[in-house]
Amino acid sequence: MTQNKNTLHQFLENFIFEGKRTVVQSLQTDSRKSLPIFLNEFWTSKQRQAHSIHEISYRACFKPQLPKFFIERLTAPGDIVYDPFTGRGTTIIEAALLGRNVIANDINPLSSLLCKPRLRPPSIEAIEERLYSIYSSKKKSDIDLSMFFHKKTLSEILGLQEYFLQKKKKDFLDEWIQMTATNRLTGHSKGFFSVYTLPPNQALSAEKQRKINIERNQQPEYRDTKKLILKKTKQLQKDLTETDRAALQQISAKARFFSADARKTKAIPDSSVQLTVTSPPFLDVVQYADDNWLRCWFNGIDAEAIGKKITMSKKLEDWCAVMQSVFHELYRITKARGYVAFEVGEVRSGKIRLEEFVVELGIASGFFCEGIMINQQNFTKTANIWGVHNNAKGTNTNRIVIFQKP
Repeated sequence: MTQNKNTLHQFLENFIFEGKRTVVQSLQTDSRKSLPIFLNEFWTSKQRQAHSIHEISYRACFKPQLPKFFIERLTAPGDIVYDPFTGRGTTIIEAALLGRNVIANDINPLSSLLCKPRLRPPSIEAIEERLYSIYSSKKKSDIDLSMFFHKKTLSEILGLQEYFLQKKKKDFLDEWIQMTATNRLTGHSKGFFSVYTLPPNQALSAEKQRKINIERNQQPEYRDTKKLILKKTKQLQKDLTETDRAALQQISAKARFFSADARKTKAIPDSSVQLTVTSPPFLDVVQYADDNWLRCWFNGIDAEAIGKKITMSKKLEDWCAVMQSVFHELYRITKARGYVAFEVGEVRSGKIRLEEFVVELGIASGFFCEGIMINQQNFTKTANIWGVHNNAKGTNTNRIVIFQKP
C-alpha cells in the first residue's frame, strides 16, 4: 500500500526491529533544511533468509531485503519498479516475486544476461535435456586459460561458448544455461569450473592466478560443467513454488530490459515509474569491467569497451555531475507521488558521506527528500555510524536517501 510523506516518516520513526527502536537524528543540508536520519536494523543481515532465486554472485550488490522493504511499503501490485543500475537484478527479481512490473537498465550487458532468465525459470528436467545436447569443443581457446581450467573442463566451456555465440535466437532454456554457466566460471570452491581462485564476483588476471596456483601448490582438476550447472540450477530453484513461477512468468511477459546510459533512457515513458530502488557505481571503489573480464570473454562481450562506458569517476565532483543528470532523468520518469530509494553504502571507510551529496542532487532535480535511512547491522555502533570500522574494508552500512516526486 502506497504511503504518503507523513505516514512514511511516522513509520520509519516508530519502526521496531527485534526490540530495537529507530534512532532519529537530523542533517542540516546546504539549503538550510533539516532532514531526518533514521537509524536502525530495518531488515535481517542473514542473506539466506532471502529467496534462493537471488543467489547469483555479482560484485557490489545489496541484499534482497533492501528493495523488498521499499517495494512492500511504497508500491502496490502492478506498479512499475525500476533500477537504472540493475547489476545482478536484485531489485528487479524481488519486485517480480512481489507481483510488480519491472523495468531494468544497466550499461553492462552482463546485467540482463544474469537477470532476465530468472524471470522465467525452466524446469530442471528441461534444462538437463537441453544441456546434454551441447557438446564439448575440439577448438583451442583464443586465450590461455590453463591456469584456471583443466583441459577437459575448458573443452566443455568452449563448447558452451560456441553454442551460445553461434545461435542466432536463444530461447529461455538457452538463456538459463548461459546465465548459470557464466556464474559458475570461477570461484573458491568445487562448485565452480575453475581451480581455487577469488570469489565468483571478482575474476583475477591470468598472471595473478598463476601466482595463487604456485602459492597453494595447486593445478586445475577436471570439473564436470554440466553437473555443476544442474547443481546450481537446483540451488537457485529450491525455494521456487508454483505460485512463484506463475508470478515471475506473468511479470516476465511485460518486463523491459535496457542497456543504456542511465542519463538517457528515452524508451521509458514520462511519469510511468512508481518506485526506483538502486545503488550506483561508487567513485572508483569497484572495477566492474576488470572483475568481469572472464565472464565477458565467455559471452563474447568487449570488457574494455564496456568498462569505458561505466561511471567510475575518481573525483567526487565528476561523480556528482553524472548523478545529477541521472536524477534529472529519474524525475522525468517517476510518477507524481512516486519514490526513489537511492542507496550509497559506505565509501572509503566513511570519509566521504555520499548520502549528503545525493540529498542535494535529488532536491536540485525537483524531488522532495524524505530523509536518510541508515540500515545498521549487529556489529555497527550508533555512536560511530558516520565512520564504521570493523577491521574490514568495503561497505558496512546501507545508507539510503529517500525521495518523493511532488
